[in-house]
Order: sequence, then C-alpha cells, then structure tokens
Amino acid sequence: MEILQQEQLPKGTFYIELDGKQVAQMTYVWAGDDRIIIDHTEVDDILRGKSAGKQLVAKAVEFARERGIKIVPLCPFAKSVFDKVPEYRDVL
Repeated sequence: MEILQQEQLPKGTFYIELDGKQVAQMTYVWAGDDRIIIDHTEVDDILRGKSAGKQLVAKAVEFARERGIKIVPLCPFAKSVFDKVPEYRDVL
C-alpha cells in the first residue's frame, strides 16, 4: 500500500488512494518549525482490517525522523498506536 503525502502549509495529509479516490487519510498541522500535531485519522471500510491506519502513523514517524521533528498525537487512534509501539516514542 503506497502512502502519499500532500502539504499545504501549515496543514498536511498522509493518505492512500485507490482508483483515484482517497480511502484513508491522516491529517496534521505544523506547530512551529519542529513539530506536527496529528489531529485526525480516517480509514474507509474497504481498508478496514488491513492496518492502513497503522501504516499512516508509520509514515508520519518516518517523516518526523527524516526531518528531525516531533509528533504530538492528538488523534485518539494515532495516540493509541504510539502507546502500543515503543519504537515510535523517539519522535514524541
């Protein structure tokens, strides 16, 4: 599953498309120059059970590590992933 990213500062989205339609997305907003706040994650029923949401969080973690920034997971789903995956805590 390819995770795409779109950014129109100060907001951005990590998303998955199928047949030209967004079927999963995780939105974020920049808070200064050194952190993003994940505020919403949504996955279409067509991807339920395929770990699409977790893959979106993983992409955000990869993005944060590449940029040397931190993530504030306000979205309950994203926060639950961070709580369950200790390897991601370096970007919290």
